[in-house]
Amino acid sequence: MNLFKRLAGFAALLALTACTTTMIDHGTYYTDTSHQAKSADSRIRFLVMHYTEINESGSLAVLTGDEVSVHYVVPEAPKVERGEPVVYQLVPEEKRAWHAGQSYWQGATELNASSIGIENVNLGPLGNGQWQPYPPAQVDAIIKLSRDIIARYKLPPTRIVGHSDIAPQRKIDPGPAFPWKTLYDAGIGAWPDDATVAALLANRDPKSPVDVRALQEKLKRYGYDVATDGVLDEKTRRVIGAFQMHFRPSDYAGNPDAQTDAIAQALLDKYFPQ
Repeated sequence: MNLFKRLAGFAALLALTACTTTMIDHGTYYTDTSHQAKSADSRIRFLVMHYTEINESGSLAVLTGDEVSVHYVVPEAPKVERGEPVVYQLVPEEKRAWHAGQSYWQGATELNASSIGIENVNLGPLGNGQWQPYPPAQVDAIIKLSRDIIARYKLPPTRIVGHSDIAPQRKIDPGPAFPWKTLYDAGIGAWPDDATVAALLANRDPKSPVDVRALQEKLKRYGYDVATDGVLDEKTRRVIGAFQMHFRPSDYAGNPDAQTDAIAQALLDKYFPQ
């Protein structure tokens, strides 16, 4: 009888404990979290890469001020803690940071509300067509941080983008020196298959011109905010240039050429097959 009473008391204690763990005290009311909906998803849909264009101390001063903010800052030479790189977190992931501005990607606008931003300490353009490289230690930290974010939010490869991808009319960061291919090899972001690009290019001259409307339509389908009117104006050139800066950084002049067209089609074949 004593054993039965003990078991009954233990069961009651377990039930009480389970009940209290689902109750959250907000001071003037409680919420009961024992019932969880299945039809929900994360606020985070995109990961956006930037460069700061100023040094580390200046970057932290600006990004903790009143005008702009970002979730993470990756130093040029990260400190090391127990063998791993240290990055700065300035904004909690569940909060919106002001890093993307007016933006568009794959039908979404104002990406501040649906993205995590990573600012990488880098001066960007140095003049005479030169760009500051991203050192290996910084790239290692970018990879480790990005992998963690991507895994937690299950972000698809085509939603790992640069500021220039989502705002090509006004931004050029993270620039042509950003190691997109290295990140792709580490499991981060999208990249076309070389064999597919070569097959699509066939024997055409990579610099030969292509139909502007056809290229615009490919870039639109991939995610860019671009007209599909067949007009090669400055806005279209900036979009093409942003795409080239990401996927063909050796030449980002914004010319609608055969190699760019082949790269765009290879990406669509790989990530958005019809």
